[in-house]
Amino acid sequence: MTATALLVLMAGVFIVGLQFEDRHPAWGYVVSFAEAAMVGGLADWFAVTALFRRPLGLPIPHTAIIPEKKDRIADTMAGFLRDNFLTPGVVARRMRDMNLARAAGDFLLRPPSQGQGRVSAGVGGLVAELLETLDPDRLGNQVKAGLVRQAERIEMAPLLGSALTAAIAEGRHRPLLESLIRWVGVTLENNEDLVRSMIQARANALLRWTGLDERLANSVLDGLYRMLAEVLVDPDHQLRKTVEEGLEKLAHDLVHDPQTRAKVEATKREILANPAVGEWWTGVWERLRHALIDMARNPDAALGGQIRGALAELGHALQTDTYLQWQVNRFARRTAVALTTRYGTQIVQLVSETVRRWDARTITNRLENAVGRDLQFIRINGTLVGGLVGLTIHAVTQWL
Repeated sequence: MTATALLVLMAGVFIVGLQFEDRHPAWGYVVSFAEAAMVGGLADWFAVTALFRRPLGLPIPHTAIIPEKKDRIADTMAGFLRDNFLTPGVVARRMRDMNLARAAGDFLLRPPSQGQGRVSAGVGGLVAELLETLDPDRLGNQVKAGLVRQAERIEMAPLLGSALTAAIAEGRHRPLLESLIRWVGVTLENNEDLVRSMIQARANALLRWTGLDERLANSVLDGLYRMLAEVLVDPDHQLRKTVEEGLEKLAHDLVHDPQTRAKVEATKREILANPAVGEWWTGVWERLRHALIDMARNPDAALGGQIRGALAELGHALQTDTYLQWQVNRFARRTAVALTTRYGTQIVQLVSETVRRWDARTITNRLENAVGRDLQFIRINGTLVGGLVGLTIHAVTQWL
């Protein structure tokens, strides 16, 4: 609108100047300026319009250049992109002076409001969305089937035997044994009446008639309590040794006895085939999945803190470790060069085919919207420059 208004203004000045040209020599300069400005403005209007459409709809040769030559423009753009950006040598040369690793470290170490918080929130949101979009039943069954397959491949008996042997050698079985003794004592104490009843029920009629069954029951209970206390406080008690010998034999059989190993494997298969185990695992997986989703959604939860901490550590390492920077930059450079070598032609072809598929109006509108403002300034400058040239020519002719 400004460029057109300026052209109209020059036309008005030209008409007015013609009316007063004979009254004073200065009007000749005004007329010459306006006349040349109109010529310059019209010429640049024609040039700008001819790029995108036919001026006044007339079939003038070499107009509507962009719509008519869009296929050649597509090929030219693709060739420019290929020759200047998507050749391995150009990519390697441009990336050789770039320290991508340090730039990534600087970004990760920014305050949470600027960089790291956005990254950690994005990672947490991605984890949560991934877990939410997965089919819980199908995924749970797949994970369960995978665990079953892995468990079936592992022979459990040798592992259990080796672990038990190591535990006995290091004395790690003793706290467990002492806990078991205490549990037996507490259980016996809580069920004294039941034990007494069992002893009295098995006593003969003479003992019950004489009342000795009560004393017998008390003696048995006292003996059991005394034995448990002795086993608990005496590390060298014979009962302890007997239990340890039994554990050592069990550990040996788990590793070397085929029958024991076969029994363990049979028990393992029965457990894995039990539907209750599958239901238990499904419940565990669902609770774990929901817990992970909640932690990922909540930036103050443990998972959010771990993500932020891990990103901060990574950023610090990328900033300070020159060898790590070299490795990361080399990997990025090689990856970019490999992608360019492998997919550069496809990328160029995609650009070319995309532009070719655009209809003439689409490509015209997109290019005109992108550079139209600058082209209108060309019209304005052409109007003013043309006027100045006309003014100069008129002045020279008057001087001569």
